[in-house]
Amino acid sequence: MGTSGRRPLPAGALLAALLLAGCSSGGPGPGPSLVPTATRTPAVRAVACRVALPAAWRSAFARGEYRPPAGQRAVLTDAGPGWTALQLSGAEGRGAVLVRRGETAPRLLLRFADPVEHQLLAADFDGRRWAAFAVLEGRTLDSPWSLYVWDAATGRARRLARADRPGPLPRPVVHDGTVVWAQGTGPGKATVFAAPAKGGAPRAWHTGVFDTPFTAGGLLVWREAEGARTRLVAASLKDGRPAELPAPIAAVRDLRAPVSDGTTWAWVAGDSTPRLMVWRTGEARASAAVTASPAVDGMDQVRVTGRLVTWRTPETSYALDLGSGAYTEITPAYGYAQAAGGALAVAYSVGNAKSAGARAVVQVVDAARLPGLPRCG
Repeated sequence: MGTSGRRPLPAGALLAALLLAGCSSGGPGPGPSLVPTATRTPAVRAVACRVALPAAWRSAFARGEYRPPAGQRAVLTDAGPGWTALQLSGAEGRGAVLVRRGETAPRLLLRFADPVEHQLLAADFDGRRWAAFAVLEGRTLDSPWSLYVWDAATGRARRLARADRPGPLPRPVVHDGTVVWAQGTGPGKATVFAAPAKGGAPRAWHTGVFDTPFTAGGLLVWREAEGARTRLVAASLKDGRPAELPAPIAAVRDLRAPVSDGTTWAWVAGDSTPRLMVWRTGEARASAAVTASPAVDGMDQVRVTGRLVTWRTPETSYALDLGSGAYTEITPAYGYAQAAGGALAVAYSVGNAKSAGARAVVQVVDAARLPGLPRCG
C-alpha cells in the first residue's frame, strides 16, 4: 500500500474516500466479538450473469431524482437511510447541503470559503441531530482537508479537525453521538480518532498506516499491513476496543476495496484477473460473484447494502443483486453508483460534464423496494 501522488480530481462526485494510505503495524490482540450470529444456511454462490437494466429500476430512479434549486448544480457525495449529502454550486457560491426524506428544501451544512478550490469529500448523518462531513481544500487528492460536525438543533457547523499530512482521506462516521475518522499523523502513519459530536477532546483509538476505515454493523474496519501482506482489522464502534472479525473475513489476505453492511461483505481479489468476492453471514466461505470483463476491469469503489453490491470501473458503474444472482450496468458512461445504508444512489451527467449545457443527474431510491433483477437462463 502507498500514498497517492498529486492527481487531478475526477469529474463529478468526489470518490476519494477510497484513497489508500500505506502499510501499518499490527495493533493489540482481538477483544470481544461484535459479529452477528449466523442467520442463513452455508451456500456456494454461482458466478453472476449480466442482464439489462430493468424498466422498473429506470422508473424508480426517475421518481427518485433530486431537483436542485433553480440555478444550482448538484454533485452527489453520500447517501444513507432517509438522507443525501450533496454539494450545491451556483451564483451564490458553493456549499455542502443535507437533503432529508420528506423535506422539500435542502439544509445548508456549510458555505465554502473558497467556491472554486473547496469541495465536499464525504459525509455521514445519524438521521436525527449530528452530521459530520469533510471538505477538501484543493483540487488534488493530497490537498489538506477539514472535518466539520453539524448540529441540526442549531443549524450550525464547527470544525472538528484539519489534516495537512499524507494519509487516508476521510470517511467520517457518526455513531451514538460520537464522530469517528482517520487522518494522517506522519511520518507515513495515520490515527483513528473519536470525539463527542457535542464537543470535547478527540481520543486516539489506533495508530498505524492503513486505509480509510469503514463501518460493518457495530464494527469499524480497516485494511492493515501484516508483514508484506494485508489483512482486515476491526474495532468496536462503541469504545474503540479491538474486536473479532468473522472467521472467513479474518482469514482473507491481500484484498482491495473492502466494504460491509455488517451482514454482507464484498471486496476485490486478484490483480491480473480481478474478481468481486462476496461473503454473507452464515456462509461457509467467500465466493467469486462477478468475474466477467469489462465489469471487473479497474473495479473499485465497492459499496453494499442488503442484497445489493455496487462498484465502479473507469467506464461506468454496476449493481449486483445477490438475490437473483445477476448484475447490471446501472449508469451511463462515467456514472457513479453507491449502495449504502438502505439507499441506492446514482449520479451521472447528461451531455459533456465539462460543458456549460451539461445537466447533472442525481437519483436516490430505497434499495429494499427495488424489484429483484431478472434471473438468467
